[in-house]
Amino acid sequence: MRPHFTLALSALMAVSIAATATSVHAQARGRGQDQGGQDEEQASKKKKRDEEWNQSKAPLAQLRNAGPCPYVKVLYDASRFVEFKDGRENPAAVAYTGEIQGISSGCAYKSDDPISIRVEVLFQLGRGPQASEAQRTYRYWVAVTERNQAVIAKEYFDLPVTFPAGQDRVFATEQLQTITIPRADAKVSGGNFEVLVGFDVTPEMAAFNREGKRFRVNAGQTVQAGTTTKQ
Repeated sequence: MRPHFTLALSALMAVSIAATATSVHAQARGRGQDQGGQDEEQASKKKKRDEEWNQSKAPLAQLRNAGPCPYVKVLYDASRFVEFKDGRENPAAVAYTGEIQGISSGCAYKSDDPISIRVEVLFQLGRGPQASEAQRTYRYWVAVTERNQAVIAKEYFDLPVTFPAGQDRVFATEQLQTITIPRADAKVSGGNFEVLVGFDVTPEMAAFNREGKRFRVNAGQTVQAGTTTKQ
């Protein structure tokens, strides 16, 4: 479990973010353990309670968000991580790479309660011909901003990765549990905020991404004598 962090924004407002790393195949672990034989008993209790209160539906089932969720997206300039040896933009000089493949999110809030957001990020990480180790710790950040305005809070997280023998790319999933955004009052909706995610990149990496530069999947692989590659 990654540590929580809280940044003071004013005497009345703060944003907190917590993250935990999981594997793609571990996401469903532990779900549904309280189901099975208890379902029938719970349904019976609910029916009796509804009859006593003369309600056809439980009131909690009608609760909905007070407004839209914050926008959650990947910052384009920081969506990819491409590390070159000696700064040479050449396929043969690639060391480690990374790309944010997908992002999903959901939120919950009502009345003047804080906005609680959950975000899941899918990363694809790679090692090129200049990678010297099978382990690499990537760094990424999560920021909460006022929509199209200043950053309210930002936190960095480490993503350690081990490349199995004979494999040059792996997938990793990060779950942010949870991002909490307090609101001044019930009139402030989630649409006033954005949550941005990106790699911790150098200015050169950001420029490389901004210009839309890319290499082929097999870029940098050694070509054996007597063979050619199609361009």
